[in-house]
Amino acid sequence: MTSAAITTRLALSPDTLLLTALAPNRVTTIVGLTAAQGENNSSGLLQRLAELGFMAGETISVLRRGPGGREPIAVQVGDTVFALRRHEASCIQVKALT
Repeated sequence: MTSAAITTRLALSPDTLLLTALAPNRVTTIVGLTAAQGENNSSGLLQRLAELGFMAGETISVLRRGPGGREPIAVQVGDTVFALRRHEASCIQVKALT
């Protein structure tokens, strides 16, 4: 994975948002992975997400959220469904829907 795809959290551009802000049943594209705010040691998590297929350019959708709209967050990347913690989902930047 290139350093351009894994970055530290900077201000989001107007055309990106965090996966945690995506409404269920919306399909978008992964822009990149970023360290969670306040996290100093998240490189292992970012590497793991990349190895699972959370790569820039991949299509992603939020299928549903846990009780009360919280954890886990069920997401689909390609044909694979994952259950993510909110902390993990907050590391994934996606293209904002227009």
